[in-house]
Amino acid sequence: MPRATGRPRTAGTSPTGRGTREDILHAGARLFCTVGYGSTSTHALAEVAGVRQATLYHHFAGKYAVLLELLLGTVQPSLDAARALLIRPEPAPARLWALAAGDVRLLCAGEDNLGALYLLPELDDERFAPFHERRRELEDAYRLLVAGCVPDGPVVEAPPVLPDVPAVPEGAASDVAHRTALVLGLVESVILQRRRAPETLDARTPAAVADAALAVLGLAPDERTRHAAGGRALLPGAAPPPATP
Repeated sequence: MPRATGRPRTAGTSPTGRGTREDILHAGARLFCTVGYGSTSTHALAEVAGVRQATLYHHFAGKYAVLLELLLGTVQPSLDAARALLIRPEPAPARLWALAAGDVRLLCAGEDNLGALYLLPELDDERFAPFHERRRELEDAYRLLVAGCVPDGPVVEAPPVLPDVPAVPEGAASDVAHRTALVLGLVESVILQRRRAPETLDARTPAAVADAALAVLGLAPDERTRHAAGGRALLPGAAPPPATP
């Protein structure tokens, strides 16, 4: 009787205990973050995952598909949170605090520093367009929340990628873009910090970075404290606001 496609393993049980697909992703994360994407072959991926190459191709079109899924996993949870936060009624600084803290928590999670994959030159390949699209939408969400934090700044409701939200007015766009870049730089600084000094990252890091994000936007200390408390209430999971009667 013929064996089912992709069934045989090269090394017994699942290394992750979560099934073949997760084993391959785990292998990709480990190899891409250590030896690099260009130096990783599908043979090496299959070997580390404990499967045959035929099994790998049963689950993924190639190593680029493994990398794409890993990249999407670093941005999609934050994007989902951002979409929910954008429609909540809380003040923009509290929502920004929650988004930044949640994003940092995600970038610091897991065995491998997947955020470092953002720096791979191979990401210019058009096959990674879905990742770039989601990351741009996340940046738009940051931009809108930052705009809502700027004293006397423009009132903005949503990014062009979301149906009911206009863009930031042209006159304010440059200032908001600059401030957004500062906030994103703080959030993504944990990627390099994790590479250079991982021992300095702990459970306090997400809140510390989110606090710093409000500080660079010029909020007074008492405002930062108040909005951080509001952000903590949103952090576990940003649900949509209650429906109006």
